[in-house]
Amino acid sequence: MSDQTASEPEEDGTEGGGRRANRGVWIRAFIYVIGFHIFAGFVMLLFYVGNHRH
Repeated sequence: MSDQTASEPEEDGTEGGGRRANRGVWIRAFIYVIGFHIFAGFVMLLFYVGNHRH
């Protein structure tokens, strides 16, 4: 029997395992969301400028 609980992933020493990987996924998702919002804002700015040209 192991001392770890069933809800925690087992840390096997690899780069992609354990709680650190889960934290990395959340950080990457946050960066993607911020990046998408910046891109969407730029596209909206292009539409605004294009709409106000005479």
